[in-house]
Amino acid sequence: MAGRNYHLALFTAVAAVFVWSMAHPYDRFTWLLEVGPALIAVPILLLTYDRFRLTNLVYTLIAVHAVILMVGGHYTYARVPLFDWIRDGFGLARNHYDRVGHFAQGFVPALITREVLLRTTRLERGKMLFLLALSVCLAVSAAYELVEWAVAEVTGEAAADFLGTQGDPWDTQKDMALAGMGAMCSQLLLSGVHDRQLDRRRTAAGSG
Repeated sequence: MAGRNYHLALFTAVAAVFVWSMAHPYDRFTWLLEVGPALIAVPILLLTYDRFRLTNLVYTLIAVHAVILMVGGHYTYARVPLFDWIRDGFGLARNHYDRVGHFAQGFVPALITREVLLRTTRLERGKMLFLLALSVCLAVSAAYELVEWAVAEVTGEAAADFLGTQGDPWDTQKDMALAGMGAMCSQLLLSGVHDRQLDRRRTAAGSG
């Protein structure tokens, strides 16, 4: 399935998870904070769909990231049942679902950044593109940590589930490190697939 049908299927799947996520979440305030990035991104993607349609790979990654946010929002990141089971089964000190979320915070935006830069600037594929995409993701991660801090300052104890530090004094630094690792991994693993999809788009546009 390709094109609009595939994108519609992704949107429908994300919408279904969204409806589930908003039904009786653990904490409504935390849910809104966690799902907020998806609520901002989806209207932007819909408004720019005809003028700046992204590759299937990037839309797929965005959908997966949205689902990660919605699952975390429904349970809170420290209480996702599967990762409670993993914690207990392997004798871990904490629920690590938030680590998955922060890894995705770099993994997915790196490919978005890569595509936007390649399609809107004269920047070519190579080391500088890799570095800039990584830098953007680290900046986004740092900005997100600042938002968490600001929310905690304003709301106090109400933001405890949003912060999700689970008693780790180095949680913020680990979150940013995971975002950086995610950004590097996605570019190393998926740049070839991404380039082929971009080339097919360019060829189709040139023949159209």
